[in-house]
Amino acid sequence: MGEKLSPSPVAAAETINTKHTKDKTKQRRNSKEEKQSSRKALKWQPPLQDGDQHDRKSVLTAYVLWLFGGVFGVHHFYLRQDRRAFIWWSTLGYFGIGWIAEILQIPSMVRDANDDPRFVEEFNAKLRTNRKPPFSTGRFLLAIMIGYWWGQMIMIAIPQAVFFGIDWGFLHWLIPFGVALGVWTVGNMGREKGVFWHCLLVSYGSYLSRYFIMDEAYWFTTMAFCCALAFDHFSKEWNLEVPKKKRLARRLATLTAAAVIYLSLWGCFVYFNGTITDSEGDEVPVHEALYNFLKSPWWTDLKQTLYDTVQFAKHHGWAEVWKQIIDSMDADGEQNAYKVLGISATASQNEINTLCRNLSKESHPDKVKDESKRRAAEERFMEIQQACEVLSKTRRKRRQRNKKSDEL
Repeated sequence: MGEKLSPSPVAAAETINTKHTKDKTKQRRNSKEEKQSSRKALKWQPPLQDGDQHDRKSVLTAYVLWLFGGVFGVHHFYLRQDRRAFIWWSTLGYFGIGWIAEILQIPSMVRDANDDPRFVEEFNAKLRTNRKPPFSTGRFLLAIMIGYWWGQMIMIAIPQAVFFGIDWGFLHWLIPFGVALGVWTVGNMGREKGVFWHCLLVSYGSYLSRYFIMDEAYWFTTMAFCCALAFDHFSKEWNLEVPKKKRLARRLATLTAAAVIYLSLWGCFVYFNGTITDSEGDEVPVHEALYNFLKSPWWTDLKQTLYDTVQFAKHHGWAEVWKQIIDSMDADGEQNAYKVLGISATASQNEINTLCRNLSKESHPDKVKDESKRRAAEERFMEIQQACEVLSKTRRKRRQRNKKSDEL
């Protein structure tokens, strides 16, 4: 009678199932609460604003820079958006389309740069609504375009012929890198970011399509599209890091280095693959034309002139060189006046006045009876009058110069 009865197997199984169901329900509830708490925790706090450390930007200044330098990205540089500034510079404001489209976006950009409370509130509302940045058609198309453009820049810079005994065709494997870099740069503008290796992996994977799609525009577009799609789907996330304020010199140095690389690609394209048309209509490669130019007599004479100029400057100074350059330019027309009147530069003012009177009488148009020759006579008369007027204005300078020559 005092023995405790053990539960039946059916009752034990029901108890286990009940506990298992309760555990699952509890896990779902905890998971849901964790998601809600993590969503609430996803919040961006602007840095503490210090007058010297966080200078505020002006909408008026941004609009002025947009108007006069927008195609070069000057307003983006002013708003500390260096990546966007370089993209705008390298594409002339998205070929003018992006420059025009930004006319209504400047105030929002300024609020972003200033961490304005209104912008912070709107941005945090986006964070609560979207776990990751939503899809943007404009940004997606821009990523495709920049990736396509930078890949093309690398391709056209690669020598098509053999140079220095080397076939440079292996450099075509750098094309996917350029595409991935362009897509990644666009994806990391503003409040969004993502890793580079997703773009790089997909770019090299889709690069193989060139062996199946013979049209260059198609496989380039395919590569840029796949790369942008991979970044948007796998890599894109909110950028909640507080941006570090970089010194102006460092920002300029970074952009200058990027610009040098970009312009070097253009230089390689022109030198290795560019052609010019000569006077007979034949196309000559630029590298051959440049080589022949450096061997030409004109370039040899120019080098000798530059060498003589440097040697002269060592003995007399660069100020004297500059003075001679100005004199040789004949800025005031004095040398031409001597040539028109047929007189020496050492002539006195009395000799010049006498010659001017005589030439004016001899060349007066009223003395010409033939109407066909009157026009030429009038031009000659005006030329003499202008020469005499020039020498009259430079009288003092000429007197001082002649005085120095007499002393020597």
